[in-house]
Amino acid sequence: MHKRLVLIAFALLTSASVSGVAMAEEGEGSLPHSGADITNIESLQRGSRNFMNYCSGCHSLKYLRYNRLATDLNLPESELPGNLIFGDAKAFDTIGTAMPADAEGWFGKQPPDLSLIARARSVDYIYAFLKGFYVDKARPWGTNNLVLPSTAMPDVLASLQGLQKPVYKNEKDEHGSSNMVLVGVEAMTAGALKPEEYDQFVRDTANFLDYAAEPVKAKRQSMGIFVTLFLLVFLAFAYMLKKEYWKDVH
Repeated sequence: MHKRLVLIAFALLTSASVSGVAMAEEGEGSLPHSGADITNIESLQRGSRNFMNYCSGCHSLKYLRYNRLATDLNLPESELPGNLIFGDAKAFDTIGTAMPADAEGWFGKQPPDLSLIARARSVDYIYAFLKGFYVDKARPWGTNNLVLPSTAMPDVLASLQGLQKPVYKNEKDEHGSSNMVLVGVEAMTAGALKPEEYDQFVRDTANFLDYAAEPVKAKRQSMGIFVTLFLLVFLAFAYMLKKEYWKDVH
């Protein structure tokens, strides 16, 4: 019985980390780690600025309101207009987009809402995607992406990152035939930001989208630690009570 209780306690402590490993094994493990930290308010503030200036023209966040964002990110609500609200939206409105309903004719598909993209794909996916554009003249917008081949999205951050060119490697397939395989990208022209600055720009943006997907995530994770500790303490008391009840039986 004692060993069984120990195993239960161990399971409570490791369940969260095990589920994270399982998600990685389902397809996200090959992506570079973003290093995003949802508890870093300054990063989230910069990420919100990045999103509103470079992404909100095409993508909405229909499950997040401006005033909720201001409260969570310690931003004065009076500073929203002109900084994060560029149209006639009000602070209590959800974050919309200026993209018209017929944008499918421009891009081949309607630009998606990004409210839940971090939960659907992961923060590392967003980070890798925004760093994975490369020149491909065969594509309608002249660019392609390592993470999402044949993406309909143009490289809107090319002025910041600079242009990248694809890197191919000659590899043999299972039949022994040689094929040129895309293995990465390398810098082609310089952008307005240095590589480390652009890396931080992308990390902040991915971090903000992680927050937007679940604004209570940081609080939930913090509360989860205390809940686990409470259950462990309760388990100890329950075990001692069990021993007290059964001491005369053995």
